[in-house]
Amino acid sequence: MKQQKILVAYGSKHGATTGIAREIGRTLEQDGFDTDVVPASDVQDVTQFDAVILGSSLYAGHWQRDALSCADRNAEALAHRPVWLFSSGPVDSSAEQQEIPPVPGAAKAMEYLQARGHVTFGGSLTSETPGWIARTLVKHGKGGDFRNPEHIRTWAHEIGNQLRSQNSA
Repeated sequence: MKQQKILVAYGSKHGATTGIAREIGRTLEQDGFDTDVVPASDVQDVTQFDAVILGSSLYAGHWQRDALSCADRNAEALAHRPVWLFSSGPVDSSAEQQEIPPVPGAAKAMEYLQARGHVTFGGSLTSETPGWIARTLVKHGKGGDFRNPEHIRTWAHEIGNQLRSQNSA
């Protein structure tokens, strides 16, 4: 059986979503898949991939433009392969306490791409996050790193299991 090739593409402004995408890629690699983890802005052609995972950081309730443009640019090819979406954003524990529905831009992308699923992971806003707004919020006790590696790995394993069962059917 041919090793399935999975693209994990992401739009990230300050790096927290990059970390989530890399964790997804590592997990799928450990599960026996061939993965490429790349910025969504660099993705021009998805036809060499058997499945695609596309994620974006959230800012003011919106998906990042690079991720939305990637979805739009590759929509025709994405319609012919399994797609999952993820968002990264809440800088509190809400993503751990409940399932957070996709923001409107991600919901539209889900429908348009016929994505098999979406998850929202906690984000990260720390003193290392660039920008004066981030530094000000952290200084006033807001923020932290709310990415949960176990939650990310569990979701990636679920995708791997779905792809394996689909491939063996």
